[in-house]
Amino acid sequence: MEKWKLFAIISMLFAGLTSVIAKFGMKNLSSDVALSVRTIVVFGIVTVNAFLLNNALSEIRQAPKSNLIFLVISGITTSLSWIFYYRAMKEGQVSYVASIDKASIVVTILLSFLLLKEPVTAKILLGAGFIIVGMFILIWK
Repeated sequence: MEKWKLFAIISMLFAGLTSVIAKFGMKNLSSDVALSVRTIVVFGIVTVNAFLLNNALSEIRQAPKSNLIFLVISGITTSLSWIFYYRAMKEGQVSYVASIDKASIVVTILLSFLLLKEPVTAKILLGAGFIIVGMFILIWK
């Protein structure tokens, strides 16, 4: 198995745990406070990984400014996504919220075609179609 596939599977498993554990943790907290606590932990772990275990400062100094600008924009969109995800989880059922949120894969696929010029294949389009259909089946009332 290719390394990236293994990393993606591990990511999927942890991501699946994340929302359910967070729902327990926000029981007596607002969504914004719960997200703040989670983000502080994420920041700590990611910082240790990047700066203590890798050579992050050197990489940042050598990175083109455009790379850093795109990463800042990505950080902003991640923050907005998390804020609204946590607000939705606080109000709704995690299984429905996560189903809708994971349909973001379709947005990612479309943008990867348009902006990154990744190849469009029937397999990817069919998979994206199944994700949309699956989301509607899960959230249909």
